[in-house]
Amino acid sequence: MLQFLGNMEAKADAKGRIFIPALFRKRLQSEGEGFLVLRKDIFQDCLVLYPGSVWEKEIGLIRSRLNKWDREQQQIFRQFLLDAERIEMDANGRILIPKRYLQMVSIEADVRFLGVDETIEIWAKEKLEQPLVDPDEFSAALQQLMTSYP
Repeated sequence: MLQFLGNMEAKADAKGRIFIPALFRKRLQSEGEGFLVLRKDIFQDCLVLYPGSVWEKEIGLIRSRLNKWDREQQQIFRQFLLDAERIEMDANGRILIPKRYLQMVSIEADVRFLGVDETIEIWAKEKLEQPLVDPDEFSAALQQLMTSYP
């Protein structure tokens, strides 16, 4: 099972090429992942890299919940796919992020790779300089979540 954990800095070059951190790259290679899918996150101002097998599972889950004969649901599915792009890692472990994606999340050069379970997020470094959630709110929300679990 693929699982990514870590928070690593990297730099994008002028063409938008970025080295995937070795820890993540080795995990992808050991699992035989042949391609990646890049998409802007739905809720956060970051990019998400899906290993091919994880992407296929996600698409299957979304498709299973949508009625292909419902116009609005088909538009939602199309929009989800419209914002996604298949990318390949080169022999050096780099990926090329199209400029439109870099612009979507305000990435210029300094980035942070964040392992989030089965996916890898790519953030503009400065956006992760501060906590995403106030520490007191985080601990209270986590306590509430974990104590209400049966």
